[in-house]
Amino acid sequence: MNIAFTFKNFEPSEHLKKYARRRFEKLARFVGKSANLELQVALSLDKFRQKAEVQLVGDSINIAAVEQSEDMYATIDLVLDKLEAQLKKHVSRVKERRRSARTNANIDVFTYHTEGEGEDRAIVGTDQFVPKPLHVDEAAMQLDALDYEFLVFLNAESERINVIYRRRNGDFGLIDPVV
Repeated sequence: MNIAFTFKNFEPSEHLKKYARRRFEKLARFVGKSANLELQVALSLDKFRQKAEVQLVGDSINIAAVEQSEDMYATIDLVLDKLEAQLKKHVSRVKERRRSARTNANIDVFTYHTEGEGEDRAIVGTDQFVPKPLHVDEAAMQLDALDYEFLVFLNAESERINVIYRRRNGDFGLIDPVV
């Protein structure tokens, strides 16, 4: 994590610089040591008001916090508390997204034996999803744009599940099962 300090309207002591750097380096424990983060800290003094403006920018993080008090050390602690709370919230959101993505894709493994070939084959995963209602031409455009091999959708005209797929010659094929 790279930390850049800017001081406005005062010349900081070495102790204040060390204190601020040591306190802000503790933020790395929330996002890991390998994260590529930039921390920009602006400390300013206006008469009796001592202000800290901090912006944390990274790969998927953009967090800002501002605090002010009558003591610069207290201001640094207050702004650090705000940043920690925002980072904890961000990290828990990311973990929750990963957890929900993992539980949404139920993966089961089934093995079956094919006669005559002498080897077992496996179905290594199953997926559950709610197909979007689309017209056939919309599904073809989406399949072409996404560059997938096939697309399962709810046919808006017949209200049945359809599969549109890309044929070897580049055309599209449509599977419309009748139940």
